Amino acid sequence: MPRYIGEYDCKVDAKGRVVVPAGLKKQIPKEAGGEMVINRGFDKCLTLFTRADWDKEVEKLDGLSTFNKKERQFMRLFNSGATELSIDNAGRILIPQRLMEYAEIENDAVFYAWGNKIEIWSKKHHDEQMAIDADEFSDLAEEV
Repeated sequence: MPRYIGEYDCKVDAKGRVVVPAGLKKQIPKEAGGEMVINRGFDKCLTLFTRADWDKEVEKLDGLSTFNKKERQFMRLFNSGATELSIDNAGRILIPQRLMEYAEIENDAVFYAWGNKIEIWSKKHHDEQMAIDADEFSDLAEEV
């Protein structure tokens, strides 16, 4: 399982295409073949996985019951907008319009890589999420 790292500012063109940053692209396993899955993430971001890692995430949902209303709703929301995509020869991905609207991504995006996922944020929402002073960060570390 890949362990991504890094934070990258990117430009998104009018069609929703964005170049995967070189520093991040080299971290994506070769065996993935550039095949990725993007879906709605939490906190108004998008989440990008290799297909293999997406399958592992979905397997975690196998234990949920379709007879339980909350679990059923979570499964639907988690999978809502999930789309297979490929990194093209120019190193770009095409983010579906519906997902761009969900994350409120316009011209500027931030690829925030951690664990087995790559979050894609609007610059505005990313900055809001990261706006925490040193004392708040310290307090949060103690709580977690």
